Amino acid sequence: QVQLVESGGGLVQAGGSLRLSCATSRSIFSFNVMGWYRQAPGNQRELVASITSGGTTNYADSVKGRFTISRDNAKNTMYLQMNSLKPEDTAVYYCNSKIGWDVYWGQGTQVTVSS
Repeated sequence: QVQLVESGGGLVQAGGSLRLSCATSRSIFSFNVMGWYRQAPGNQRELVASITSGGTTNYADSVKGRFTISRDNAKNTMYLQMNSLKPEDTAVYYCNSKIGWDVYWGQGTQVTVSS
């Protein structure tokens, strides 16, 4: 069983920054791909950014140039650096990982951006 624990959410003003962390219960090299998703009230969960085991990153168009996904292999932790935050970034952010056909989710962390 894989556990993913997010942290770093909170309330920030528009234009501010936050860094989310996702700590995993096993080696980060175990995962084929890891990513951050978000879900705002009334909306479907959407992919924000992902990173493969080889280090290839992918971003939603809405966050390109503002968000950066990264990982610390020694700490088994993935990060999402969020800069120039906008009110429309307000959502619950979830950590996600895949090993083969198995998919794992964290419990989510709330990010609220005030205007």
